[in-house]
Amino acid sequence: MAKYVFAYKGGGMAETEEEQKAAMEAWGAWFGGLGSAVVDAGNPFAGSTSVGGNGTSGLTGYSILSADSLDAASKHAESCPVLTNGGSVEVYEVLELM
Repeated sequence: MAKYVFAYKGGGMAETEEEQKAAMEAWGAWFGGLGSAVVDAGNPFAGSTSVGGNGTSGLTGYSILSADSLDAASKHAESCPVLTNGGSVEVYEVLELM
């Protein structure tokens, strides 16, 4: 199985404590449904900069999953909670060179 980086873009931060709890439950349920495919649940990003670019990357977090193919990994991304808040998921296959 190959590894895939899920790069999250956009999506809103929950403002109220109730919304934050619901968001965490949604992420927990999604990761729970992925089971052993989760290699590294990842984390959200804080501030960022881009060297040689416009100053920001637009990425808001990442996870690493394993899957049989890019299509299978993309299927996992289709139910990602970031999508419910206007965000997106970019899926990249990791080339294990080192």
